[in-house]
Amino acid sequence: MAPATTNSGITTDEASGERHIPESTRADGSKRKAIKIRPGYQPPEDVQVYKNRPAEAFRERGKRIGIPGATSAQDEKPDQGSAASNKNAKRREARKKAKAAGDGEGEGEAKADATATTKDGQPKAEEIDPEVEREKKARSLKKKLKQAKELKQKKDGGEGLLPEQIAKVIKINELIRELDALGFDAEGEPKTETKDDAIEGSENKK
Repeated sequence: MAPATTNSGITTDEASGERHIPESTRADGSKRKAIKIRPGYQPPEDVQVYKNRPAEAFRERGKRIGIPGATSAQDEKPDQGSAASNKNAKRREARKKAKAAGDGEGEGEAKADATATTKDGQPKAEEIDPEVEREKKARSLKKKLKQAKELKQKKDGGEGLLPEQIAKVIKINELIRELDALGFDAEGEPKTETKDDAIEGSENKK
């Protein structure tokens, strides 16, 4: 009678009771020596998983018998297929109706947009206040000018600047000219009309 072999490959000699892994051949053809196993050692592969026998038996019986009163999946498939096809047909019909209704609404909206155009056929544009735009641009220039002046102070103090920071410093005079063109001084504040300017303006009006 051949000695019993476990899942891990351990063989027990019935005569002596010794356990060992027999000699084997590796993939490269070399021999692997037999390994003796110390008494009492049991590798994980040989540990039996505990099974609840009553629960296992009940589960197996349920698989064989099935749930009382339940129909099989094969019996349900034809009905399910017909029900699904009916649902799909209803959905397609509903989509067609919704699309037709949407097209009608779209035509109405297009007509409403057409009436919103001006007499010369051009669409109405939102009125832009030039004064608001001028102040908005001036605020942006004032912010850039402030940053450029701060960088110039750092540069004058001996602090090194990055190339893009130096470019900002170079644009100081350009920013001042843009502010001047908008009617603001070098500090970004609105210019106050001087007496000479007022006289010159009145003469120009004459």
